[in-house]
Amino acid sequence: MNFSKTTRYVLRGALVLGLAVIYIPLLVVLLNSVNADPAFGWPPSGFTLEWWSRALGNSGVLNALWTSLIAGVSATAIALVLGTMAAFALQRYRFFGRDSVSLLIILPIALPGIVTGIALNNAFRTILGIDLGLLTAIIAHATFCIVVVFNNVVARLRRMGGNLEEASADLGADGVTTFRLVTFPMLRSALLAGGLLAFALSFDEIIVTTFTLGAGLQTLPIWILDNLFRPNQAPVVNVVAAVLIVVSTVPVYLAQRLSGDTASGGRM
Repeated sequence: MNFSKTTRYVLRGALVLGLAVIYIPLLVVLLNSVNADPAFGWPPSGFTLEWWSRALGNSGVLNALWTSLIAGVSATAIALVLGTMAAFALQRYRFFGRDSVSLLIILPIALPGIVTGIALNNAFRTILGIDLGLLTAIIAHATFCIVVVFNNVVARLRRMGGNLEEASADLGADGVTTFRLVTFPMLRSALLAGGLLAFALSFDEIIVTTFTLGAGLQTLPIWILDNLFRPNQAPVVNVVAAVLIVVSTVPVYLAQRLSGDTASGGRM
């Protein structure tokens, strides 16, 4: 499609404006994490790593980080297993209600987080009689992390087809050998990309976590929310926010690179 010169300039300007609205506030958070002024005067009068050392010595931050890591890794592991199994079942087999099951798997990520959180809170406490804790938060995170893995694996299975697996079976390989030597190597980058995205999604989740995490436990996003309006904690909050930006961005970047390399025929 050809656009006039004026239209191209307008579209480029809109793109730059949109990116600026998104990323300039993130850059300000990163700069404030090393801003020597506790009141975050602008422009910064100097730079310091004092706030980072305080964050590293803050037991609340470290405990929240550990809780976030456990929840993220555990939810990702569950999502990788269940999401992959669901993708194989729905992509390789035809059965009544297949499209409805696919919709039910994808639906949790489309629902508002507060609706999911309230529903899971009621399910755990009222229906199942389970006290809220770290386990309930992990299960809650897994419900939407599965969707990311499922979508990645389904897309890869559609591109793969079944010719190589059929050839492996024709040559005498059993199902386990075919999966280990043929299917898994072709799925590996999709699984890694889905796992990285699932971890990033779980690590910075706050709404569902608020309704499903037990009392006395905090993840990093919840710690930020609880300390956001405490003046003495403001510098440390900026450091934790900077860490969240990095930890959330790196997996998404790696997943994008893995997906791009695979689409262009590259290998890990």
